[in-house]
Amino acid sequence: MDEEEALARLVALAGAGAPEGFGVDAAILRALIEEASEMGARRALARLGLADEAARGDVSDLRQLLGAWRDAKTSAWKAAIDWAVRGVLALVVVGLAVKMGLPGLLR
Repeated sequence: MDEEEALARLVALAGAGAPEGFGVDAAILRALIEEASEMGARRALARLGLADEAARGDVSDLRQLLGAWRDAKTSAWKAAIDWAVRGVLALVVVGLAVKMGLPGLLR
């Protein structure tokens, strides 16, 4: 029995098992909801192309790639800030040297 047939049977059972004016049995309703949600999840994964056996590996590879991208981005920002700080400090040292008259000593 496939999933759609099982869901159809649960729907029929829920409709037949409830007397007029009374609610559906909680166990039947729970099973109905579980089957419907599993079918919906499988359909969503199929639409995303993640329903095959290689999907787990693909998602793992994507997570590793995303982690590497984040690490590279963080490293690039740190390097840029490091170079900016070094440039500012070099300008301060050159400014102090000019202010103290050190370029005149080189002549």
